[in-house]
Amino acid sequence: MYDKLTFNCLLDGRFGVAESPVYDDRRDCLFFVDIPGRALHRVCLDGAGHVWWTFDSEVCSIGLTRSGLLIAALRDAVILFDPDAGKTFRIVAGIEVERTDTRLNDGKVGPDGAFWVGTMHEVADRQPVASLYRVTPSGAVERKVDGLVCSNGIAWNTEGNLLFHSDSRAQWIDRWRFDAATGVLFDRRRIASLDETTGRPDGAAVDSEGFYWSAGVSAGVLNRFSPDGEMVESHPFPVSAPTMPCFAGPELRAMIVTSLRPAGAPADSLAGGIFVAQSPVAGAAVHRFDDSALV
Repeated sequence: MYDKLTFNCLLDGRFGVAESPVYDDRRDCLFFVDIPGRALHRVCLDGAGHVWWTFDSEVCSIGLTRSGLLIAALRDAVILFDPDAGKTFRIVAGIEVERTDTRLNDGKVGPDGAFWVGTMHEVADRQPVASLYRVTPSGAVERKVDGLVCSNGIAWNTEGNLLFHSDSRAQWIDRWRFDAATGVLFDRRRIASLDETTGRPDGAAVDSEGFYWSAGVSAGVLNRFSPDGEMVESHPFPVSAPTMPCFAGPELRAMIVTSLRPAGAPADSLAGGIFVAQSPVAGAAVHRFDDSALV
């Protein structure tokens, strides 16, 4: 057990839904998105150098690439974006383009060099019609898991042989065995079932000890689970709705967490800001999309 984390506000942006924080070790900066703001943001780890780019649709999640571009999930398309030039490099793939009731959501680059991204049912009466997809380095799209309401919480352990994945609306966390050579998933196991009080599982990250950190978006907490799903810690968060943690800094010992701003939040609330704490444990390094065939 670790002491409770002490969070400070890194960026008081009061974003609508800040999500998908990714630390770029080459540039030593943080990238994240504001989904309803249709924007991709970049900021230094001291809060300086904040810049952003806007798009014609929601920007839902991002990842790093081997070339230095970013891979980004828009509403129904995956693109490569050049943050140095500030423009889209190319469209990689379309996903569920024919549907108006779903959009892309959480996405991460896997140990296989592919971009894994899920969809969510975006209507009042949400149903299990969403899926988890694998976008290969060549741009092919493979449906890997279906029957989801809101795909979320994608993260791999350090060894790259376990994939954690959640459904924010069905309120569970699953663990899969993962073949990094082929991207094959097998041996699915439900490791946690949650509720609004314990923290509906939103975005997540895995630390170097193999534990899964999940943003409890409904409960204002950051929950840490063992690889088998035991909740070993629950850290109070400064605002009501954390959305995703990531590890950052040269030793991956900074814990950065995005948040959303609920409707009706008080004017002086920091909800929707970006927060940082010193982590007691290092994070698992993130992977880069193999875009060599696309650039």
